[in-house]
Amino acid sequence: MKTRCYFTSTLVVFASAVLVTLFLVACNQSQPPTAVPAAPESKAAAAKDVYVVFEGPWAFAPDPKDANSVIALAPKTKNHHDLVVQSADKKLASGIYDLSLPARSGPATATVDSNILQVKIDPQSVQHVLDSKSERYAIRLPKPAAYVAATHYRSRAGSAYPPDPSTEKDYVTSVSLRYSVATLNGFSLAGSPDTGAFNPLLLQVETPIVNFAIDPVQDDDKCHTHSREAFRDLIKLLNLSLFLDFPNDPGECHAKDPQNTRPTKAEIGRRFLVAGGIKQHLLAAIYFFGARPGDCLAPIIVSSS
Repeated sequence: MKTRCYFTSTLVVFASAVLVTLFLVACNQSQPPTAVPAAPESKAAAAKDVYVVFEGPWAFAPDPKDANSVIALAPKTKNHHDLVVQSADKKLASGIYDLSLPARSGPATATVDSNILQVKIDPQSVQHVLDSKSERYAIRLPKPAAYVAATHYRSRAGSAYPPDPSTEKDYVTSVSLRYSVATLNGFSLAGSPDTGAFNPLLLQVETPIVNFAIDPVQDDDKCHTHSREAFRDLIKLLNLSLFLDFPNDPGECHAKDPQNTRPTKAEIGRRFLVAGGIKQHLLAAIYFFGARPGDCLAPIIVSSS
């Protein structure tokens, strides 16, 4: 009897163990499989567009010693305030500076806005400017993806004085050089001023704009005297033969134009006015093209080669 009871008890325990095992298997099968963590995906950082804006009488030409760089050139004259890096509110003396950017991508050849004045600038002239201390600002920077218009103003520019009406255009008066960068960290400015020293400057680019501005000492008058002077000084610096005119200025402006070395009486009596006069023209520029009366309205120049 004892043996039978033991055998029966053993069967009960064995059967219970089998039932528990089957129950656990059924529960495990009803649970969704545990997700295996996926390997982290390596994605390149999204490119960000950054604009390096130049305001004032500027020209851009290939660096004669570095095929991957361009040089921004502007005259240093008594008619202008010092160059300011507005991103850091830092004044710069005349000299040669280098703007460094973080890793970037873009086309090999930059696109140029159709309203930018394009003129061939000789590499020897560029080198001469670089060697002309105390007369210029020069900023070396990587080739941009594009030269984009920031502001426009109606004027004429040509090799004869006064320029022919056929040259009239809404020329670009301040320009943005566009770059596609991986990060907004890594912008810096180093340089060699013509006098004194310059400590490298780290630029905090919180918005995608770095701004270099040369403001006029005095606002333009009805003859745009400052803008004419600024263009004359830039052209002289680059050793070019070009003249600037504004089609809506009074005719007597030619007689006192700093570009015109031989004014004639015939020019004094002529007027080039449209309905509303010069004030209406300035207001149109403000509202439609973004220019202000105090801005330098000389066209930006980009070398055609």
